[in-house]
Amino acid sequence: MEDTELFIAGIGISKSVMSTVVKLAAEKVEGVARVGGNDIASNLVSVFTARQVSPDRAVEVCVEDDKLHVVVHLAVFYGYPFTKLAATVREAIAKGVSEHVGVEVGVVDVCIDSLVFPKE
Repeated sequence: MEDTELFIAGIGISKSVMSTVVKLAAEKVEGVARVGGNDIASNLVSVFTARQVSPDRAVEVCVEDDKLHVVVHLAVFYGYPFTKLAATVREAIAKGVSEHVGVEVGVVDVCIDSLVFPKE
């Protein structure tokens, strides 16, 4: 991943630092297995499809209209309603970025790329 800086609120912030803040916030949400949908099963599926999310693209951040636009790719546990889980992830990311970085998040797009089934 090209580690350029984001310039917002009069400061420059590394994209990798922002990705870490976003990742940590999202991973605290119950129902999120991991940030990034890359596991053995999804890697096998990606061999047969055109869509693949590389680990360094699990979180994308840019500045639009002086606010952050975040795209986060997730693997989630089976059994959690997607819309409720996505809303909780959006709230957690906005709160985490606000607390740790001090800037406003305008948009958080949540992409559910894979499901993790419980082992019985």
